[in-house]
Amino acid sequence: MFDNKVVIVTGAAQGIGKEIATQYAKVGANVVLADLNEELGETVNNEFLAAGYSTTFVKTDVRKEKDIANLMKRAVEQFATIHILINNAGIFKPISPYDITVEQWDDVMNTNLRSVFLCSREAAKFMRLNKQGGAIVSMASTRAMMSEPYTESYAATKGGIVALTHALASSFSHDRIKVNCISPGWIETVDYESLREIDHEQHLSRRVGKPEDIARACFYLTDERNDFVTGINLTVDGGMTKKMIYEE
Repeated sequence: MFDNKVVIVTGAAQGIGKEIATQYAKVGANVVLADLNEELGETVNNEFLAAGYSTTFVKTDVRKEKDIANLMKRAVEQFATIHILINNAGIFKPISPYDITVEQWDDVMNTNLRSVFLCSREAAKFMRLNKQGGAIVSMASTRAMMSEPYTESYAATKGGIVALTHALASSFSHDRIKVNCISPGWIETVDYESLREIDHEQHLSRRVGKPEDIARACFYLTDERNDFVTGINLTVDGGMTKKMIYEE
């Protein structure tokens, strides 16, 4: 299914991004790991190479257009083309709307939202040369639809990703490039075993999510056989956004 496909994953050095990269590498894809943390990124890449995976690491600041162009250039130089892009890089900085500075706001916007547009555009320039086109998946969030206090900048970027997804799906359709996004709910990336029973039981699924849940969703959205699925936001949250909650 993904054997010899060329997959770029941003924010690939840890958490959900690392798991996504791992799963694609396991099934034979050529995976380009992109991350701002050079030391961690190189460490992960060396682990992958030692396991026999076909991977490479490119230090990338997704806030910078030149870095993004370089990422795509390096991917094509090593693997000849690009089939799949996973826009996973992002930051979350809860700050009161009374206190957030313009610089802090712009940093979240440029990292989470503008990068998705720039990465998608630059990757699509190569994808459209493929006979089968390509696939783009971006990480939105259930916070695009519901919020806690002090999350304005993050929520705005994730809502923007949902809108940008269907806009790009329309624009790229003639080039056979499908574009979708995923809205994860609570995905525990650090210490799953330390979670409490109530953490799991509050979900309709009766468990908190794991990074591999998101990796499997990426597989679904980037499988060539699912070319009838484009422009959607796939919510992967154990049912939490469908749960009616009243305080007693």
